[in-house]
Amino acid sequence: MKDEALDFTYQAQPMRVLFRSGAVPDAVPDEVALLGLGSVLVLCDDHGLDTAHAVAASLGDACAGLHAGAVTHVPVEVADLAVEAAREARADGCVAVGGGSVTGLAKAVALRTGLPIVAVPTTYAGSEMTPVWGLTEGAVKRTGRDPKVLPRSVV
Repeated sequence: MKDEALDFTYQAQPMRVLFRSGAVPDAVPDEVALLGLGSVLVLCDDHGLDTAHAVAASLGDACAGLHAGAVTHVPVEVADLAVEAAREARADGCVAVGGGSVTGLAKAVALRTGLPIVAVPTTYAGSEMTPVWGLTEGAVKRTGRDPKVLPRSVV
């Protein structure tokens, strides 16, 4: 007789997590290179500018630009600006440096463009570990799940 209590399914998320002292900003270029990215847009908010500038500098020529437009709840208009910044920079990926708002903005970009994300969380929001996205239009927040918004690497 089969014991159904022992049956389960586990599906691991296809991401890499790098955790070590001093990983930011030094490890970010290696993670970007490991993903085969050559021109990434660094995303941040006003609070994370110093760290984002350090990450951007560590990327050297692989940094296509820095966009500091992230705000809470990812308004559609803010996402539109970030998507446009990624397209203008001809980015082939995004590096999200900051908390949940920045990760959310990177996910909005990934949702619309398919660009992979390297997340560099500076707070624990948890969003960097999920395929869940959210966009706010007017007073209504829509959420969804899509594997293409799951960061490929978390530093």
